[in-house]
Amino acid sequence: MPQLNPGPWFTIFLSSWIIYLAILTFKMNNLKYQNNPTLQDMKKESPRPWNWPWI
Repeated sequence: MPQLNPGPWFTIFLSSWIIYLAILTFKMNNLKYQNNPTLQDMKKESPRPWNWPWI
């Protein structure tokens, strides 16, 4: 049964993943965002109490 011999299949699997990850990281590093992110305001607003009439 060829499935029990991991010799050639493991090297093919490992080499294909290394090639795939090398191409993927190259493409991800070249990715440019359409909109630049803006910094958020660090001040938190204080919560206002509810003025609900409970009648």
